[in-house]
Amino acid sequence: MAALHGRPVAVYTDAEDIDSSAGMQLLRDAGFEVRFLQSQDPDVIAAEAHDAQALLVGYAPVTAELIDRLPNLKVISLISMGFDNVDLDAATSRGIWVANLPGVATEEVATHALALALAAIRNIPFYERSLPRGGWLEQPTVVPPRLSATTLGIIGLGRIGMTFGAMASRIFGDVVGYDPLLPDTEETRRRLAEAGIRRAGLDEVIRGSRVLSLHVPLTDETRHMINAASLATMQPGSFIVNVSRGQLIDSAALKAAVDSGRLAGAALDVLDVEPAGPEHPLIGAGPGIIVTPHVAFLSDWTLREYVRLQAEHVLEWFRDGQPSQPVNTLHPQR
Repeated sequence: MAALHGRPVAVYTDAEDIDSSAGMQLLRDAGFEVRFLQSQDPDVIAAEAHDAQALLVGYAPVTAELIDRLPNLKVISLISMGFDNVDLDAATSRGIWVANLPGVATEEVATHALALALAAIRNIPFYERSLPRGGWLEQPTVVPPRLSATTLGIIGLGRIGMTFGAMASRIFGDVVGYDPLLPDTEETRRRLAEAGIRRAGLDEVIRGSRVLSLHVPLTDETRHMINAASLATMQPGSFIVNVSRGQLIDSAALKAAVDSGRLAGAALDVLDVEPAGPEHPLIGAGPGIIVTPHVAFLSDWTLREYVRLQAEHVLEWFRDGQPSQPVNTLHPQR
């Protein structure tokens, strides 16, 4: 890494629901000047981080235009596994490392997906709403299926999808999964067998599953992969679970499918607009749609590790010239 003149500068853009103070202290102890903006406004970031070598980002969009306004930037350190809020091509072409946090919340997100699936299938919100109005003997219109006779489909068999499948295979009758990026090797087949997941094509997973769970990143190819056309091919009375990115689903199409009775329900931890207010069509949409506010990652462990590792990636760049978990490759290094 090229020598820096003066103290290196690290700027936190935003951290809506996480206390970043421990990470800030790690950086200060290493000699960094640290600023915290609590802003996603590109003009604020450009002004306050004009001399920053490191940008520590929550949900702020980091566009090519913003990157061009930060001439000293060397590393962008994210506080999530997803990196769709960063223009990766722009960062890479300008020699800037981008690091994310894969694997930190695998157990938590997989657990949350299973909890959402069970809450939707067993229609927990229905009973929660019916009891206060004296509906002790009320039953929902859609009778829950028996899980041991139910097929669960998983789109995306990375860390979280595989862990979720292993958890779910203990209670679902059949678990099928699709992932075009997962190599067909002996090791892959062994891992799938241990997790109790049967590999299948995308059409079979969508058409053949009573419960469909999404575990893929947001890309141009996956945006609105669940839309009116794909929803029409699902079994009547099916359920959708999404703990990945809200833009994977066409919200209007999903609401229409649930309202029409085509789908029995949906359970979502992510929406296409976040933070989402009560005007969002999927919030308060009725007992068939469960929404939690992007909290699948949450545990006492992850709150500590997210903050620590986000700062550690900056320290690794400062010490070694690159972070240990980059999502891009630089040739040559800046």
